[in-house]
Amino acid sequence: IQHRVYHDLQRGLIEPEASLDLHGMRVADARQALHRFLQQSLHAGRRCIRVVHGKGRRSGSPPVLKQKVNQWLRQPGEVLAFCSAPRWDGGTGAAYVLLSRKSRLTP
Repeated sequence: IQHRVYHDLQRGLIEPEASLDLHGMRVADARQALHRFLQQSLHAGRRCIRVVHGKGRRSGSPPVLKQKVNQWLRQPGEVLAFCSAPRWDGGTGAAYVLLSRKSRLTP
């Protein structure tokens, strides 16, 4: 993607059209929920979404869901870019995800 588009995503100038909260979910459940949410968002033609994964403060160890979401968002070709949300919209406990306009996910 263009550098300016990514910069706009980081600054919160591209507003998310939908949000998914993964707080308190187990890893397997969170993965399924994220996959389903990506499919629904692509089908609905959304360009930008927000995924709230939390900062892992209550886990007593490194943030598990934050790391997993980072891995999962790197896999599908429909995710063009992602970054931490702006401070006012979750900061490092959430991610803004820019989606492709062409859906290639299987139902």
